[in-house]
Amino acid sequence: MKKLLAPVVPLVLLVALGFSGCSGSTAPVAAPATGTEVEVDAPESEAPADSFVDGVLTTDEIKIAITDYRVIPAGEVGNEYSDVPVLAIWYDTTNLGTSDRDISPMEFIYTFEAFQDNDPDRENTLDVGSLPDEAFLDTQTENIKAGGTLANAVSFELDDTTTPVDLVAGGMIGDEIGRMSFNLN
Repeated sequence: MKKLLAPVVPLVLLVALGFSGCSGSTAPVAAPATGTEVEVDAPESEAPADSFVDGVLTTDEIKIAITDYRVIPAGEVGNEYSDVPVLAIWYDTTNLGTSDRDISPMEFIYTFEAFQDNDPDRENTLDVGSLPDEAFLDTQTENIKAGGTLANAVSFELDDTTTPVDLVAGGMIGDEIGRMSFNLN
């Protein structure tokens, strides 16, 4: 066994001495100064959260502000084609200019859902009715320029005219952002 270890021992000692030389007490050499400044990026601030407060929905792309509402009985101006009353809502849509996608006043129907809680067994989602104001017939689907605002109106078909309607922002596109209640009386 001594014969087997004899050639290995000098090799191990040589390697050990080599490593001990690496751990000498030489001072670290500083890198030469180059005169180049290093720019450190500031942490990005978080985008403000989406909100729906006091009838104004604000997201990173749009602002929708509710300006008026009323109940229109079946057969009256603004609800000529339905046999049920509707809740008509007027609003302004602003393109905040933070997106390259097309934004129109129709964002309202993609962003909001209306509920009338008059059924003990199910959520009663209201159907979208016809356009309640013909003044917007030609502009309701127009693209809004960055920074621009267009007015529009939408209606929801009511099941009754006594139960309040909850308008929920974010309903169709994801998590609830907020809600607003409309008393119909």
